[in-house]
Amino acid sequence: MTLRSKRTLIQVAALSLVSATLALSGCGKKEEAKPAAAPAAAKPEPIKAAWIYVGPVGDAGWSFAHDLGRKAVEAKFGDAVKTTFVEKVPEGADAERVIRDLAQQGNKIIFATSFGYMDAMLKVAGEFPDVKFEHATGYKDAPNMRIYDASFYQDTYMAGVIAAAMSKSNTLGFVGSFPIPEVLRNINAFTLGAQSVNPKIKTKVVWVNTWFDPPKESEAAQSLINQGADVLLQNTDSTAVLQTAEKNGKYAFGWDSDMSAFGPKAHLASAIVDWGPYYIKAMEDLKGGTWKTDRTVWGVKEGLNDLIKINDVVPEAAKKKVGEIKAGMKDGSFEVFTGPIVDNAGKERLAKDQKADQAWRDKIDFYVKGVEGKVPSGK
Repeated sequence: MTLRSKRTLIQVAALSLVSATLALSGCGKKEEAKPAAAPAAAKPEPIKAAWIYVGPVGDAGWSFAHDLGRKAVEAKFGDAVKTTFVEKVPEGADAERVIRDLAQQGNKIIFATSFGYMDAMLKVAGEFPDVKFEHATGYKDAPNMRIYDASFYQDTYMAGVIAAAMSKSNTLGFVGSFPIPEVLRNINAFTLGAQSVNPKIKTKVVWVNTWFDPPKESEAAQSLINQGADVLLQNTDSTAVLQTAEKNGKYAFGWDSDMSAFGPKAHLASAIVDWGPYYIKAMEDLKGGTWKTDRTVWGVKEGLNDLIKINDVVPEAAKKKVGEIKAGMKDGSFEVFTGPIVDNAGKERLAKDQKADQAWRDKIDFYVKGVEGKVPSGK
């Protein structure tokens, strides 16, 4: 074999070896295992939110209405939130203990739903700067504590219009909880609404110094009926006033929630509050990092307050007037407290054509003309 032939054979062998190596290399790439998939992202922990109620949740009233708002939060946010509540918490030292315990349990936002929780919540808020605290109907705040309220006086004004149309004695009765501006607003608005229909209307008030005590509420309602009142309203949380009116063949209103089923013949309408929209907003503020200390006072315009389930026995003229007033509240053209407003001692409290602002409403400490008696001192 010549030298040239040998070189050719060597070159052919070398090329074959390279080709075989490349082929094996290609096969190796096809057999390589794929990289393991990245583990799924851990599901974020739900935001814990808590409510405390002054009364039992039950099936009507103030605490029931707040709990419906809590359930609206659950429906809106699903498993992104975890809610809890504590009911029948007395105002005072017990409230402070419960609020602190809820903060220690990891709740990121806590709602205290009664006026008397204010100072207890303010104290605990100072101990937990990373927790958001919300207080209903109060006036004190902190960097991590804010206030929210409803405009019940709008409902009670409309209720007054209906009460005047239904009263035969020209005497209305009001079962009051505590003599604070929140309640005095409602007594005065109820009377002013009634006087817009019948200037001869007068209102009698019995104070029970509690938010929820059915026997006391019933006793107060009976006392008012015995004094000649034939239409009753309340600022307490049970159905006792309505049920007492039903037993006596008189009229009354539901309060905080629809109470029509508890006294169908006596029930003229229910002054309600729907806390759901506010509680949803509060959670959105927290989740979105936009929560800030401020005060929110919503009413008919925002859909928080309303007068519903007006009884068929109410005259059409009164229903029409209520509808017109409600429309004015929605578009902002109607203000319940528009002067002249005079107290029952003859002193002018708001000048003619002047419209009350929130600061004025917050300081109401008097009865308007037509409400009998004197405002008790203190809570």
